[in-house]
Amino acid sequence: MSTTQSERLRQLLEPLVTSQDLDLEEIEVASVGRKRVLRVVIDSEDGVDLDAIAEVSRVLSAKLDETDAMGEGEYDLEVGSPGAERALTEHRHYERAVDRLVKFQLTEGGGELTARILTVDDEGLDLEVPGVKGRKPTSRRLAFDEIDKARVQVEFNRKDKKEEEA
Repeated sequence: MSTTQSERLRQLLEPLVTSQDLDLEEIEVASVGRKRVLRVVIDSEDGVDLDAIAEVSRVLSAKLDETDAMGEGEYDLEVGSPGAERALTEHRHYERAVDRLVKFQLTEGGGELTARILTVDDEGLDLEVPGVKGRKPTSRRLAFDEIDKARVQVEFNRKDKKEEEA
């Protein structure tokens, strides 16, 4: 997708998404066989439920039908949430990932680090690095400029905080 089409789509769709108190996270136009697919990823502080996705899909579809932003030809519109293992690319993503386990790819040959985000501020993150082989977790500070990539990890066996406190 050309940058200009991406920018035009974002300018067209972002105000509609934000009017629903949601964030427009991503826009992608892909070719699937002979069809084109417009994928729109939305999110909010509290996550996104199916009703919100359906409403945004309806609003975006109506707007796209009245413009030529997608050009000629048929396309499918897919609206969804970022998913469980989302990449963290914006400050708000890190704030939403507090208390989640995240795998970090560090800059300048720093390797990888998997840790739980405890707090987020303007400069970086306070983390809890899990202990290995029965050792206690350790604390670590990570500045944003030390992070090349970060992705939330799915945890299947984690106890809820309420269970741990009981």
